[in-house]
Amino acid sequence: MYKALNYWVFGGFADNRTPFEFIDFAVEMGLDGVELTVGDALSPDISPARCAEIRAYVDSKQIGLKTLATGFYWGCSLGSEDLAERAAAVAFTEKYLKIASWLGAESILVVPGATCVAWDPSRPRQSYVSVWNNSLASLKKLLPLAEELGVNIALENVWNRFLLSPMEWKYYLEQFDSSRIGIYFDVGNCCIYGVPTDYIDILGAKIKAIHIKNFSGNDCGGGLHGFGDDLLTGDVDFAAVFAALKQIAYTGPLTAEMIPFSRLPDLVLPDQALAEKTARQLKKLLVP
Repeated sequence: MYKALNYWVFGGFADNRTPFEFIDFAVEMGLDGVELTVGDALSPDISPARCAEIRAYVDSKQIGLKTLATGFYWGCSLGSEDLAERAAAVAFTEKYLKIASWLGAESILVVPGATCVAWDPSRPRQSYVSVWNNSLASLKKLLPLAEELGVNIALENVWNRFLLSPMEWKYYLEQFDSSRIGIYFDVGNCCIYGVPTDYIDILGAKIKAIHIKNFSGNDCGGGLHGFGDDLLTGDVDFAAVFAALKQIAYTGPLTAEMIPFSRLPDLVLPDQALAEKTARQLKKLLVP
């Protein structure tokens, strides 16, 4: 299977490392690909020419760049009740899709909206219905461009208090008449609500990409500290996950996204040792 690493694990939440350094690191660690992040590794204003340089470097190193990610949507939502904010989120996503196309990436990670961003009290709370309706409208505006460019919009299951089960995800995705939209399934994020294999069984071909991390629940659920700094420690039954993926014939990317919130309030990124450890563990997980 295609094994990749997310930039945040290696470079943190800023442009601390260049895309070229990250690509070199992934090659050195024997990975199959990298996931660059827009807003950190890549500027949202990046030019086609700069993307062409990165793409050429990726090709020269014979490594993959199948997905892009971003943290943009936590502060600017496609499901916002504010018309100007929603328009800004759509405009960003249009550029995000173009960046993916310029780089040759297959999918972009998108958060459709949030009823609550629990760690950011400045963000307004919204009703489930308003996030549902507004995010659907925004995404339907974006799909023609995604189809034109041949890039998937992969919506991630995150802690946004929206789309809390695989059946909700199934119904939500059925609102779109396009193969260019699906889920970016995070096996760790769903553990607070359910079981990863249920998502795989129910959503099947709608899974465009997968984030690999672990989570340890406690006190009848758990919080951000459940995201530890060891990929192999936690509640995720990876043997069951990979068996379920085999059943649906999944061959897409598996990208480790280890953000050790267990270390809060003293989390420091980038963390070279964490990146190296995660890459080694990812390869160990995926040995046939």
